[in-house]
Amino acid sequence: MKKYIIAVDQSTSASKVILFNREGERLSRVSVPHRQYYPRPGFVEHDPEEIFANVVSGLNKVVEQTGVEVTEIAAIAITNQRETALIWDRKTGEPVAPAAVWQCQRGAGFCDYLKKEGLEPVIKEKTGLIIDPYFSASKLHWIMENSSGVRSRAENSELLWGTIDSWLLWRLTAGKVHATDHSNACRTMLFNIKTLEWDNDLMKLCGLHPSMFPEVRFSDEVFGYTDTSILNGAGIPVAGLLGDSHAALFGQHCLEPGMAKATYGTGSSVMMNIGREFRDAPGGLVTSIGFSRDGMVDYVFEGNIHSAGDTIKWLEELGLISGPEECEELARSVDGNNGVYLVPAFTGLGAPYWDNAARASITGMGRDTTRAHIARAALESIAYQVKDLVGLMEDEGGIVLSELRVDGGAARNDFLMQFQSDMLGRRLVRADVEELSALGSVFMAGLATGFWENPLETGKLLRSDRSFEPEMGRSETEALYSGWKKAVGRTRGTTESRETSGAERTG
Repeated sequence: MKKYIIAVDQSTSASKVILFNREGERLSRVSVPHRQYYPRPGFVEHDPEEIFANVVSGLNKVVEQTGVEVTEIAAIAITNQRETALIWDRKTGEPVAPAAVWQCQRGAGFCDYLKKEGLEPVIKEKTGLIIDPYFSASKLHWIMENSSGVRSRAENSELLWGTIDSWLLWRLTAGKVHATDHSNACRTMLFNIKTLEWDNDLMKLCGLHPSMFPEVRFSDEVFGYTDTSILNGAGIPVAGLLGDSHAALFGQHCLEPGMAKATYGTGSSVMMNIGREFRDAPGGLVTSIGFSRDGMVDYVFEGNIHSAGDTIKWLEELGLISGPEECEELARSVDGNNGVYLVPAFTGLGAPYWDNAARASITGMGRDTTRAHIARAALESIAYQVKDLVGLMEDEGGIVLSELRVDGGAARNDFLMQFQSDMLGRRLVRADVEELSALGSVFMAGLATGFWENPLETGKLLRSDRSFEPEMGRSETEALYSGWKKAVGRTRGTTESRETSGAERTG
């Protein structure tokens, strides 16, 4: 009898391999970090071979540590950092260049060209996205233009491209399966989310050959089976492929229109289920596919924040804090932010501003500013950015949230969660499991393999850790948020906060 499902949670900073049982309980977790490469300003890269080796190492360590029999494993689920893309040789598997990470701004010039050509309306109409180097298309175009011999190799059908889920699937199946799911495909700026097909015009625009593209499947399918070299000769089904934010949405059981979640990882994603009909997103947000199952897709409004937990990591790298715990302690040690605001535009600002030229700033410092004020400002910046997005969803999307479901590493910070509840004026419900992306992909893989029969079963397995209710007065929250908007305006080189209309959100 199958007793377990393993999740591969391949994130921006590490590959986590987690074993779950039928009750949705985490039994074992192995995390293997990988290096971040910054070869030039604005560039962020990963070594895809290192990532694959770490995943295989993690899989074997989990099996060794727990002593489970591989015959008891129902499936391996994959959830991954989105938008990160790479190109590799279809015979040897050798990447033609390092993976270009979602944070990477190498495609900014090509995006500027597309905007000048007036292509933003047609691209948004097809893909639901705005033109931005955040998405995969411009990164792939850069690799095609700047890697020797790649174009001719692509025309000879020698190359494949994919997001990290496709890369892992291809390697785990020893090159037998080249596929992805709708949630990852829709974040590339190459996929028509209405026809559910790769768009030929966008392929040509980015200089990509049709033979390079992965097949797009529903998330609740069995995509293939692991090669005998991976886990003691066992061919284990690989199922439940989902981008990390989408997996968290499914893991949070946001299956009905109007249900929303926020994931606090390296960056942050705020995502609201809008049902099975496409709708244009409010200005500054995008429309994506949340997940696909039972032959249908659920659409979402989404806003993406570049720096959430990464801001805390930056403080740690500077030596201002020893870790996330000290960041919370310092934030609590002062009564307020003392007028200090940190705008974490380290790689530009994401939604709703989409300003690639913006760079991080700290404003409002005086001689009495301490590192505690800066630590507090860093945590508050995460909450302000989420409020930016939720406010748009409510004000322009026409949906009022009753509660926001939260998950991710930074969501364990009680100070941040209480401040977030105060800024939104809404109840927050925090999941009991930190790795909601992993659990969501496991739920999907379980449905694909018959491990669970339907979402009603998986919904019963979701447990909350704690809820947070607003405590701060409205006048105080409005004053704090006004200060944030002014700080953003200064960061973007204006004398006051700029509106986030379509004309200005590209910076």
